Amino acid sequence: MSLTANWSYPTAVKFGAGRIAELPEHCRAAGIGKPLLVTDRALAALPITAQALDLLEDAGLGRAVFAEVDPNPDERNMAAGIAAYRAGGHDGVICFGGGSALDLGKMIALMHGQSIPVWDLEDIGDWWTRADADAIAPIIAVPTTAGTGSEVGRAGVLTNSATHKKKIIFHPRLLPAVTICDPELTVGMPRAITAGTGMDAFAHCLEAYCSPHYHPMSQGIALEGLRLVNENLPRAYAEPEDLEARAHMMSAAAMGAVAFQKGLGAIHSLSHPVGAVYGTHHGTTNAVVMPMVLDFNRPAIADRLDRAADYLGIGGGFDGFRDRVLELRAELAIPPSLAALGVATDRLDELTAMALEDPSCGGNPVEMTRENTRALYETCMEDARPAG
Repeated sequence: MSLTANWSYPTAVKFGAGRIAELPEHCRAAGIGKPLLVTDRALAALPITAQALDLLEDAGLGRAVFAEVDPNPDERNMAAGIAAYRAGGHDGVICFGGGSALDLGKMIALMHGQSIPVWDLEDIGDWWTRADADAIAPIIAVPTTAGTGSEVGRAGVLTNSATHKKKIIFHPRLLPAVTICDPELTVGMPRAITAGTGMDAFAHCLEAYCSPHYHPMSQGIALEGLRLVNENLPRAYAEPEDLEARAHMMSAAAMGAVAFQKGLGAIHSLSHPVGAVYGTHHGTTNAVVMPMVLDFNRPAIADRLDRAADYLGIGGGFDGFRDRVLELRAELAIPPSLAALGVATDRLDELTAMALEDPSCGGNPVEMTRENTRALYETCMEDARPAG
């Protein structure tokens, strides 16, 4: 193992119930006088969005909103958002919502003043240096789900509408100036979204914890994040107004995104193509393939998950941990297989090729090849079997 690595940690996070009230003052501190609030269509009609817009309007910051955000946003959504940003004469972006809104808001802030295609800023080497950093608008992030962790990240995921491939777009200035984590904003999430986003946070922590790369700080964060999700996601799902559980889930989401700078793996590299091709919910898809990927990686991670199981208070080591994943899927009404999500076997070759191009596969503990990845997809088409 190489003991050489590059580490980074997130921005200022204002955490706590009711702290959405601080939104105007944080806009001003970031130099934003005319923000564009970017959210998704469903969220735009909900009271929490009206509350945020009222706060901005009462503070003299306007109430401009852009809501043309698809579940897996692409460059067409970005272009529409940039047009709205320019037409309104805005000087900053408030990313308000789940991962889709957070990611697209970042892309609007990044690209409104660039003269190069967004694909030229993919997270490859030093491609980010191609951007005009001074043209990137300041960003405030306000997550309303507890899963993606994009609120503490320096990248966004954008789907190429022509190729159906998800690309990670990176720039250091995509890190929000301030993030407001108010668990009250997550209370109204539909149960399916609570489940899917929560399992996304679990997947981030799990894959970071299992990644072979050297990052002991992220290792510790990932382990505690796993514990928080294991103990609090079922509570938040069963009792949506449990603010303590909601708060712990918001923490776990941010922790997962900090931790996964250590690496992701096959869960995400399988899930990204499925989401891009079939439009499935990302976190839910992660949860579907999770036990199958555990089996795939078992030779390389069994000892590590034995230790994780002990920390989480789960008996039975690796098998006990895997059984707990199956229990969580059942408790949260997660579909049992990719077939249940509508994935067709005649597209598995296409999905395999896309998975191997996904940057997440480089962090998997077991090397992913065309043969074993195709076989893994086939396994994921059927319900996971009990351990043993």
